[in-house]
Amino acid sequence: MAQKNDRWGRLLPALLSSAALVGAPAVRAQAAVTGPGAPSLNFYGVSGLIDMPSAQPQPDGQFDLSVSHFGGTTRTTMTFQISPRISGSFRYSSILHWGSPTGQHLYDRSLDLRFQLLREHGYLPDLAIGVQDLAGTGVYSSEYLVATKSLGPRLKVTAGLGWGRLGSYGAIGSPFGPRPANNFGYGGTPHPGEWFRGPMAPFGGIEWQATDRLDFKLEYSSDAYTQEVKAGLFQRRSPWNAGVEYRVNKQLRLGAYYLYGSKVGISLQMALNPNDRPTGGVLGPGPLPIAPRPARAADPAAYATGWVVEPGKVDSLRDQTAKLLAAEGLELQSLSVDGTTAQLRIVNKQYKSVPQAIGRAARALSRSMPASVSTFQIVPMVAGVPASMVTIRRADLERLDFAPDNAVALRKRVTIGDPTAPFALSAPGHIPRFTWGIGPYVRASLFDPQDPVRADFGLRLGAGYRLAPGLILSGAVTKKIVGNLDQSTRVSNSKLPHVRSDANLYDKYGDPALERLQLAWYRHPAENIYTRVTVGYLERMFGGISAEVLWKPVASRLALGAELNYVKQRAYSDGLGFRNYQVATGHVSAYYQFNGGYFGEIDAGRYLAGDWGATVTFDRVFANGWRVGAFVTKTNVSAAQFGEGSFDKGLRIQIPLSWALGYPTQAGKLSVIHPLSRDGGARLDVQGRLYEMLRDNHRYAIDQDWGRVWR
Repeated sequence: MAQKNDRWGRLLPALLSSAALVGAPAVRAQAAVTGPGAPSLNFYGVSGLIDMPSAQPQPDGQFDLSVSHFGGTTRTTMTFQISPRISGSFRYSSILHWGSPTGQHLYDRSLDLRFQLLREHGYLPDLAIGVQDLAGTGVYSSEYLVATKSLGPRLKVTAGLGWGRLGSYGAIGSPFGPRPANNFGYGGTPHPGEWFRGPMAPFGGIEWQATDRLDFKLEYSSDAYTQEVKAGLFQRRSPWNAGVEYRVNKQLRLGAYYLYGSKVGISLQMALNPNDRPTGGVLGPGPLPIAPRPARAADPAAYATGWVVEPGKVDSLRDQTAKLLAAEGLELQSLSVDGTTAQLRIVNKQYKSVPQAIGRAARALSRSMPASVSTFQIVPMVAGVPASMVTIRRADLERLDFAPDNAVALRKRVTIGDPTAPFALSAPGHIPRFTWGIGPYVRASLFDPQDPVRADFGLRLGAGYRLAPGLILSGAVTKKIVGNLDQSTRVSNSKLPHVRSDANLYDKYGDPALERLQLAWYRHPAENIYTRVTVGYLERMFGGISAEVLWKPVASRLALGAELNYVKQRAYSDGLGFRNYQVATGHVSAYYQFNGGYFGEIDAGRYLAGDWGATVTFDRVFANGWRVGAFVTKTNVSAAQFGEGSFDKGLRIQIPLSWALGYPTQAGKLSVIHPLSRDGGARLDVQGRLYEMLRDNHRYAIDQDWGRVWR
């Protein structure tokens, strides 16, 4: 399409830039983000005007989901504010008749990153730099530099420069040289040599917040939509777009727009922030009150330790403590007491927050233990393994119960270390013990070009049997109620062993399915050392044996581990049979906990298809259980062997039900989103890996959520 120079297109950015740089001072950057003027999202699902980006960041940690549609194009985007200055977006787009009136329906995946160069302060604007579609097919490939300035509490102006798609209309030159021809190959690989190259074009716009719920937007777009216009999806008669957005509530925003002089568009934007619960706070019953002891001078006999040798006294204390704990959703595994110290080992069945479970256990001990017991040692147990030991002085609990800033004061007096192993009186019925449960499940298949969204809904029956300390037999059976995963006719064209790409055959022939059936043995054989051996049907597609060892000091940010597996591929029927493919696979792993709730992991070794390589994972984990992250795997499989996507990568998202409902519960499964499931870089999905089980019970994670110890 021929491009013409629009003198208003050249003039507007200059005017907006001047306003942004010399306008009235900002109120405060944080107030602009969290108040009524919080930044909305554009059609690409990032902070922006209508089709163009703006420079304001979202609140730290916010997770945004948006859906927009106009001119035969639908974009669904997930955006996460990784840190105050960095955000990332994953987008899935549907475009009719790509490239020509008879073109095929295009389903496109793209990834964005943006960095906040400046935060608005005084006369300085917000300033951001972004790369759009940095590792996809190049359909939306573009880069931009953009500034946004608040002119009072309700008016914002934005001006920017774009390259790639955002430099395709009204270009004012190519200051960094020509843009190389796009050769994305199998997709999924960044091409930094193309970034900020080729024609550069200005864009900009204005946002006016008329009321606390109603916003109006006007923008000048630098996107020519060359391929969409060529396909006849719409006529681009004007570079000007206008729209109105209505804020339904703090989480939901709706928008309607008139775009490019010819089309009406709509958008839905949903914002979720881990630091902002939908219920406004934590619901559910409060904890037991602490029972203070009488003053020693007033009742010295109460502090005598002769009760230790009274027949049946310790049994009575154990049973009384078990009842108090059961009312709090905690299970007493064992209790060891002498005249001055009580060590309580608990199984936390209810609370996502480990400090909350510890605090409630301490309150129970304050009500059941004789006055002479001055020290509480509380040991969280995980799969029969003592994970850590939190030592609390009883006097500190009594003195700080109603003190201001009592969580901080208590933490200064508490020690968290490796558990000791004194003689312990186990609770009756703790071992052996049978548990079971039934609930719904959802299994989804995303991004299949034949049908981008498929899903099954059904019931999962799970059961577990504790045979001995650390020895657990468990399994799960599923039965689909409704769904269409079995209707997929996709045939794998993988050049590697089909360790994941035949997943649709398990959906087709495996209902009902024995999802897993395994015997796991967990041990803590030495200080800082944990082990696991698991045998059986380990996951939906593989069965065999898996062994793991982990070095993880309770107070260390660093952990090191190794895992070795020998597995065989299961039959498609998800029953008891196997196929012929078998493989030895395993990894050595390093884990590190950074400040701010960031976690890094590197796994290097052999994968299910026999390929060798490494996976790098980076997560942000919030104290309330929210978790958002991403992983990338590179192996010795070439892009041609791997197929579309070039290498394995994906997102990890977990939103705990306790956050959404406000009630304490441990429910909330980690969901992995693969833009494309292939065979290269596939790892065994064995349950109960040691680091994930232990991490929340060690010092760094406990400290992160320590504020809940009194709740």
